[in-house]
Parts: sequence; C-alpha cells; structure tokens
Amino acid sequence: MSGWDSYRAVYGAELRAAAREYSDHGWPVVEPGAGIGGATVSVVTGTVLDILEVPATLGRGICAHLRAAKRVVPVAATPTGVWFYPVRSGATLPAELAGEPGVVLRSGGEQVLMPPSTVPDGWVHWRVAPALCGYELPDAEPLLRAAVHAARERTDKMIMSPGAQRPAGMIPVGPRS
Repeated sequence: MSGWDSYRAVYGAELRAAAREYSDHGWPVVEPGAGIGGATVSVVTGTVLDILEVPATLGRGICAHLRAAKRVVPVAATPTGVWFYPVRSGATLPAELAGEPGVVLRSGGEQVLMPPSTVPDGWVHWRVAPALCGYELPDAEPLLRAAVHAARERTDKMIMSPGAQRPAGMIPVGPRS
C-alpha cells in the first residue's frame, strides 16, 4: 500500500468515526461518501437540527456574545470563512438577519458538510467541538439573539469607522530603525 493509499484509508476511517459519533448523539447523518473535492460527511437539517451559517466576521462577534453569556455551543468552520452553528430545529431567521450577506438558516432537509469533510480549499473543522457541550444542541433563540447583536455591532463599527484609507502621500515615511 502506497503512502497516499494508507492516508486515504486512515482519513476514511476518521470520516466514518465522525459520522458514527454524530449519529450516536442523535444527529441525522448522511453516510460518508465522495463529495466535491474529496470525502465528506453531512448532517440533514429540519428534523433534529438546523444550521445557522454566517461569515467568519459575524461568527467572531457571535462567539464573543456567547462567551460573555458563558454559553458553549458547537461551531464549525470552512477554509473559505463560513462558520456553522448547529441548533435545535424549528427556529426562523429574524428579520434583522435576513438582509445580512452570507447569513442563512439551513433547515428543511438541506444537507450541510460537517467536520472532517474535505472541500476544494481544505477541510471543514471544529472551532468549538460538540463534545465540549456533550453534543447537546443549543436552542436557536439565544444564538440568533447573539447574531443580531453581533450584526448590529458590526454595522455600528462600520459606520463609526468606514475604513477610508489616507492617500499614499499622507503616510509618514521615515528611516527604518
């Protein structure tokens, strides 16, 4: 067996173990298989869990609010800057978040890739592993409130600091130390 074949065998075992772990904790799993760019494991939304999907910039704010409230929830991330929050099924996306770019509440039978799935740019990975909260799915409402607060703060900061850059001629240049 070549090195690459042995890597694929180990990685396949890791995918199967993750799928089994999710399934053992009641998460509806699509068995590991070949996906876009490699092997994947997915959960199905709508019956047990839904997935709040946000850009990483908003995800960091959500995590700050959750930390301040001493809440631990599972958080997955992709290499392209998308964060996933698994929550109990049944919530609806608040109107305040509906217009936010990249914010989606996945439900109703959608499949979402979970760690350690491979994607073209890398791997889906846990930022906060579900084992840290006993695979308990959080209620969506506190998480959605944290998302609304984080979105407002992000917008307020953007208004206060629009990010305009000074023209190059205005940047002080001096000798290097």
